Amino acid sequence: MAIEIVARKRESQGTGPARRLRRLGRVPGIVYGGDKGAVNIELDHKDLYLNLRNERFHASILTLEMGGAKEQVLLRSVTMHPYRPQVEHVDFQRVLKDRKLHMKVPLHFTNAEKSPGVKDQGGVVSHVLNEIDITCFPDDLPEFVEVDLGSLSVGNSVHARDLKLPKGVELAIGKAENPVVATVVVPQLITEEEEAAAVVSAADVPTTEQAAEPKEGEAAAEGDKGTAAKAGDKGGDKAAAKPAADKGEKKEKK
Repeated sequence: MAIEIVARKRESQGTGPARRLRRLGRVPGIVYGGDKGAVNIELDHKDLYLNLRNERFHASILTLEMGGAKEQVLLRSVTMHPYRPQVEHVDFQRVLKDRKLHMKVPLHFTNAEKSPGVKDQGGVVSHVLNEIDITCFPDDLPEFVEVDLGSLSVGNSVHARDLKLPKGVELAIGKAENPVVATVVVPQLITEEEEAAAVVSAADVPTTEQAAEPKEGEAAAEGDKGTAAKAGDKGGDKAAAKPAADKGEKKEKK
């Protein structure tokens, strides 16, 4: 079922009128192409913003109603505010049934959890592309293209020319091109030698139970107060012994 949007013809043009429209909750836009001239339009911001969150809105033929008349269009361009959730401008292109379209459609990935690379070999799927360029007539335009990953092993890839396209749909790529769509890779693992080195390094790091010995001139850590006290006792014994020895030497001289 086609998505319908309502627009009004926009009489005023320029930066100033466009800003006033945005302050009123409207979005300036344009519709062009087909066998008619370009028309400046305006749309309700809330409805348009909600539609833009729908994937189908970006890759489907839309019904644009304006002044009681309806026509088929495609969304071609959206300009967003740099940091606000606000649509600044939007472009639509008319669709003619007898002319082929050139579109980007989203890719939907299936059966990744069933693939040998993920299920048995510990790999993960890497999505290289999330959309693909196609050409087709309007009636054949798909909402998405499915990518079946069920038979993919580690180190293998799905290429664009491997995709099963719906009837009437062709890839819009060069004859010599065949880009990778998805592949299965093994996450980088830590080797046993690296793990052993990490354990040794961790053992060398002082902890509260295994504190580093204080260097010469540094105060002992709190955990080493007992050791410091013992060292102080020994130092005190030596200091006490030294004066006694000095007295003995003085007596012999007399």
